[in-house]
Amino acid sequence: MISYILENKEQLFGVVTTIIAAASAIAALTPTPKDDTIVGKVYKLVDWLALNVFKAKDK
Repeated sequence: MISYILENKEQLFGVVTTIIAAASAIAALTPTPKDDTIVGKVYKLVDWLALNVFKAKDK
């Protein structure tokens, strides 16, 4: 597993940065839903993937 990561680090880095960028765009463009709905739970996941934590979180 480690050898796979080391051999493909450029591609993996590209995938990770694409996921973060897409999640950031989705989180920035959508309103924050209530936390008790399924959409709210999905939004929390998107917020986490976008690295919107601590002071970067929308209130």
